[in-house]
Amino acid sequence: MPKLDDFIRDVPDFPKEGIVFKDITPLLADAGALKKAVRQLADPYRDKHVDVVVGMESRGFIFAPAVACELGAGFVPTRKPGKLPAEAISHSYELEYGTDTLEMHADAIKPGQKVLMVDDLIATGGTMAAACALVRQVGGEIIGAAFLIELCFLHGREKLPGLDVLSLIKVDGE
Repeated sequence: MPKLDDFIRDVPDFPKEGIVFKDITPLLADAGALKKAVRQLADPYRDKHVDVVVGMESRGFIFAPAVACELGAGFVPTRKPGKLPAEAISHSYELEYGTDTLEMHADAIKPGQKVLMVDDLIATGGTMAAACALVRQVGGEIIGAAFLIELCFLHGREKLPGLDVLSLIKVDGE
């Protein structure tokens, strides 16, 4: 079987000029590659007694629920503002190309629950750092952060000190 990175398509100048977007849709369209990615994201955490997997809107919603199923855990979404129906907490952060805010239901995670954070990609680390701040605010215990792709040249993992960070595909240059 081809390597996972063989299924990632580069799209130049998206969403803005100078950005090379990592398109995961070819990987998602291939059943074998998708299954392999989900298993590899879950494998290091199988013996960690994960209670909840948190995924970031929007492409984290693809991988986080699948990893949660692999681990026998629940899934908690973090969303853009105004998308959650019940009481929510929020945290703002900087992106590679702007700023944004994430929200999570205030009662989504109970204090002491073991939480695995999952997203498709880590760039500057702002999205994941914001999601981690939300989980910590409600008392969740973060056991790791897992990504399909890491843009190493943006040093995003530096915004996640003390956290076990897993990335399946490492991109060293733009």
